[in-house]
Amino acid sequence: MFTSNAKFLIVEDSPTMRQLIAFSLKRFQNIEIIEAVDGLDALRKLAGPEKIDLILTDINMPVMDGLKLVSMVRQNAQLKTIPIIIITTAGAEEDRERGLALGANAYIAKPIQTSHLIKTISELLAV
Repeated sequence: MFTSNAKFLIVEDSPTMRQLIAFSLKRFQNIEIIEAVDGLDALRKLAGPEKIDLILTDINMPVMDGLKLVSMVRQNAQLKTIPIIIITTAGAEEDRERGLALGANAYIAKPIQTSHLIKTISELLAV
């Protein structure tokens, strides 16, 4: 699937949703989960020494939303190749199209289907 010790960044303002997403990701062996409460927090963690292998972000968050985060990651030469999955209740087609247009690799509507999330991540990180 992918190398062990992959690092996944979950960007979600709701502690309950972060916990649910993290729990879904436990099916992957040897991954480390890093959590951020909004886009700005995520950018700080992305600028740190740890190499992030995948970003899972909500859209609707305070301080900096997920769409702005996607845009900023895609504009950064060191970060632009990191796969991004948007996970959000914002199921409107225009939000989906905007997220994908900004550079997100996938868009998953809440409530999350664990099997769909695992399949999407596996496809994105397939070597």
